[in-house]
Order: sequence, then structure tokens, then C-alpha cells
Amino acid sequence: MEAMGVLMTFPMNPYLEEQLDSRFNLFRLWNFPDQKDFFKNNASSIRAAAVNTNIGANQELIDSLPGLEIVASCSGGLDKVDLEYCKKKGIRVTNTPDVLTDDVADVAIGLILALLRKICECDGYVKAGLWNKGLGRIGAAIAKRAEAFNCPISYYSRLRKPESKYNYFSGVVELASNCDILVVSCALTEETHHIVNRDVINALGPNGFLINIGRGSHVDEPELVSALIEGRLAGAGLDVFENEPNVSEELFSLDNVVLLPHVVTGTVQTRNAMADIVIGNLEAHFLNKPFLTPVI
Repeated sequence: MEAMGVLMTFPMNPYLEEQLDSRFNLFRLWNFPDQKDFFKNNASSIRAAAVNTNIGANQELIDSLPGLEIVASCSGGLDKVDLEYCKKKGIRVTNTPDVLTDDVADVAIGLILALLRKICECDGYVKAGLWNKGLGRIGAAIAKRAEAFNCPISYYSRLRKPESKYNYFSGVVELASNCDILVVSCALTEETHHIVNRDVINALGPNGFLINIGRGSHVDEPELVSALIEGRLAGAGLDVFENEPNVSEELFSLDNVVLLPHVVTGTVQTRNAMADIVIGNLEAHFLNKPFLTPVI
């Protein structure tokens, strides 16, 4: 295969870089401080972009690459890729949806257990030397794990899933009113931005817990912080935040939250599997074969 120019917008993982380097003419955007000069000298040779949820493909990037044919996202989420503009320009888009499902579901269950059984507090108690001194897929995959704990399971989605055996609610407020633990696991779109707002949080109530392993902007973070401080919500387990990597500092002092640095897919096996899908989609494009995971 002729060496095709591929732009990687953000450091992802060494395996992906190594594999792209061996197959394509790879440009690492972060190595070029003067991006205007970089695009002037190299844009004509770049036909593909490998992106993720840190730096995706917005209109500015797309316009800087007149020969761009494909955007391969090393993530399940596509909120950092301007899909409408890609459609308009005839640029194909792929992602890595299925290989990360189990990891995300596992962390969601882990956050639930950490919150309800106070695992982090217990860990800190032992590590502080106090034990001897004092008193002693994602949505479907999460549901499957929760069944093992004999949890009644309900869900909300844009469309009711007739094959599902779980209880369906037609709105998020209604769902929150009828559950103790609300897990957010959906794509970030205009419709799902702040899908968890003050009304949903209040419906979940002072005995309810919120788990977010989707995107930070699914949740109105200031409203969440206020609810946790005021006791209108029992607790929260968060892997994602609205302004990553910046986290609302008010959360740091709360003992009813568990905070993770966006690591739900952070296993070597899953990250490498995601990388393989990115590579496979790029090779399929340049060999005129069907994509592994087409989006548009």
C-alpha cells in the first residue's frame, strides 16, 4: 500500500502510534507548535485523521485538510467530531464502539459499590493507620451485572427496546423518580447535553445516587455539586466531568463522591483493541474495502 498521510491529533497510546507509523506516513500534530505553518506545508499529503475525545475533528481542522477522506475516532463517543460537516464534505467517519463496553460497565458497577459500601473511606481509614487505633454495553452490560445483585432494573432511551425485559420509562425525570441509582450511559448530543439537570437530580432525591460513565456534559455539574452539598442527593460516582481535566473543587472535600480521571476504558487490552479498529478502518478505506465500524 502506498504510504498515505495520517494525522494523529492527540497522543493516544503507544501501540496505536507504532502501528500507524508502520503502515502510514504519520504526522503527530502535538509535535508542531506552529500549526498554521504545519498545515501549509503538509495538509496536501494528509488524507486521514486519527482522533479521540481530547482533540477530535471540528470544522476548523477539517477545513485545514483539503484532502481529508476519513476521520477514524479511537473512542466510542463522537461528540468531538463534527458529523454534519463531515457529511457535507463527503468525509467518512468511524469509531471503536463495542470493544470498550465491558470495561465501562465494570467501572460503573465499581463506582456503585464504592459509593454504597464506602470502599474509598475504608481504604483511607486503613492506610491512615487508624484500624488498630479506633472503632472498627454498556447500558445492557451494566444491567446484566446489576442483575447479579438482584436489583430491579429500569431504563430510558429515545426509543423503547421491545426485546428488553426491563421496565421502560418515557422520560428521565420519571425514571429518576422510580430508582435509587441512576447510571448515565449514552452518546453526547444536543438532546442529551445536561440530560441530568436540576429536575432529574431532585427526582432522584436525597436517597439517590448518580453514576456518570458517559460524558461530563450529560450532567449539569454546578447543579450536581449544589445537590451533593445541600444533601438533595446521596452521592455520585463520576468518571467524566464537564470541563476535563478541570474538576469542580467543591467535589474534593465531599465524602459522598467517588472521582475517577476518565479511565473507564483504561485497560491495555481494550485500548489496543480500540487501536486495532482504528487501523483496520484506515486500511479498509485506502484499500476500498468495507469499514469495520462505519458511522457515516
